[in-house]
Amino acid sequence: MRDLAEKWPIAPDWRSAAIEVTGLKIRPVSGLHQRLVSGDLGAWAEASGFDGTVVGAFGPAEGIRYSIRVARDRVLAVSTTPIGMATGWFAQGFAVTEISAGLQVFEVEGAALDAFIARATTLDPNQPSASAALSFAGISAFVYRHEGKLRIHVDRGLAGYLWTWMEKASGNISVGPSS
Repeated sequence: MRDLAEKWPIAPDWRSAAIEVTGLKIRPVSGLHQRLVSGDLGAWAEASGFDGTVVGAFGPAEGIRYSIRVARDRVLAVSTTPIGMATGWFAQGFAVTEISAGLQVFEVEGAALDAFIARATTLDPNQPSASAALSFAGISAFVYRHEGKLRIHVDRGLAGYLWTWMEKASGNISVGPSS
């Protein structure tokens, strides 16, 4: 039987992977706790005590705990420390799902960041929107800014594709007045 795995590139070791070119640094982010919350978001915020601003596409998130709006009635809660709330359905009208293992997160920074974003999406990065869910490099992703860097959350199964795309795209970006 033919080995179809030979068609696919081997995924990088996310613990040490990095792309560094003039004006751009890209690296995976590990250790984040991610929970998808659906339903009555006000009730969830009250029950969980999860503080912080909810951000949309290209919006600024700060600190170790924040939420990303991914749909009208859905947020992705992100924290560098354990979130500390059970998962499942809650009588207050919301559901919480552990999704940390399902999403790979990348961080991008540098002087060529705007040119990088322009290659990945047609959205204006200077016009934040209500939802962080968008088409980025041809796939669905959650995209926002965290402490001055761009953060991208993608389904883990698409992380290898996005990494390959970022390697190719970063090699074709120039820094300067024309970018």
